[in-house]
Amino acid sequence: MYSENLKVNQQISAWLISMFLIISIMIIVGGLTRLTDSGLSITQWQLFSGFLPPLSSSDWVMYFNLYKEIPEFKLQNFDMTMNEFKVIFWWEWAHRFLGRLIGISFLIPLLYFTFKIKFLKLIGLYFIFILICFQGFIGWYMVSSGLVNRVDVSHFRLSVHLLIAFIILSLIFWNYLKINVKRDYYIKINLFFPLFFLILIFLQITVGAFVSGMDAGKIYNSWPLMGSTFFPDDNDIINLFKISAFSDPSLVQFIHRNLAYFIGIFYIYIFIKIYKNKIYSLYKSINVLGLFIILQIILGIFTVLYGAQIYIASMHQISSIFLVSSCIYFLFINTRSN
Repeated sequence: MYSENLKVNQQISAWLISMFLIISIMIIVGGLTRLTDSGLSITQWQLFSGFLPPLSSSDWVMYFNLYKEIPEFKLQNFDMTMNEFKVIFWWEWAHRFLGRLIGISFLIPLLYFTFKIKFLKLIGLYFIFILICFQGFIGWYMVSSGLVNRVDVSHFRLSVHLLIAFIILSLIFWNYLKINVKRDYYIKINLFFPLFFLILIFLQITVGAFVSGMDAGKIYNSWPLMGSTFFPDDNDIINLFKISAFSDPSLVQFIHRNLAYFIGIFYIYIFIKIYKNKIYSLYKSINVLGLFIILQIILGIFTVLYGAQIYIASMHQISSIFLVSSCIYFLFINTRSN
């Protein structure tokens, strides 16, 4: 609890869950921005002037001319029309608009609650705000990598951008749970299991960003084999142990697939452990977690089979929001109360 005042706690709770929903939408729009190759359509960082979209024909011409200067247009989209440019522009503009909205929507209530509650009790929320600001910088750092000498953004920077988004989402949900969920009566399992499971999920999200950033989901569109073999036949297994593996599309897809299998097996181990020890208070949370793992794996398989088709790939990312949230809840109820 942040305050002895129940009304203030309810206000903070409503604010946090609202931020959770907005950031979830932001992650979804960000994924669609990547899937539609829209992320480089705005080539300048305009903190304040970029809040409004183009309002005149001359504005549209200006933005389009700036886009024509980067490699993505010169090497890949050289025959793009103004109407086609507007489609990718709106995705990127919506993504940046949501980023600004998140910053404002977090800061103003935070300042309001600071007058209601001691600053030290809100220090964790101020840390989240710092992360939100840092995320804006990382977003531009990512975009800037695609403006010179390449037709897309760095998949490493993309993964950092996505991972920070999920960390922010997780911290907000954690603080929401602190207000709304009591932990005193729970019989718990060793904290190692839910914590390590969450780390595995974050690692999988990172590798998934590599897959997305290199369009690795558009190759080897078969399952359970990659083509006719378990290991991609365009590679040598020794390459899997080199740092360059994370920049090789077929190896990255191989890692993403097999990390999913490992996560599934580790989940089954935790599931059996809970049921074997009859920890009834964890039945619901572990079952919900399993549901989203199964859904995520199925959507991942279909994403591969259909060559990262936009709707299925987007559903795969949406499902990851539910999966991370269920992981955070499972970790939360296995920690001791403050």
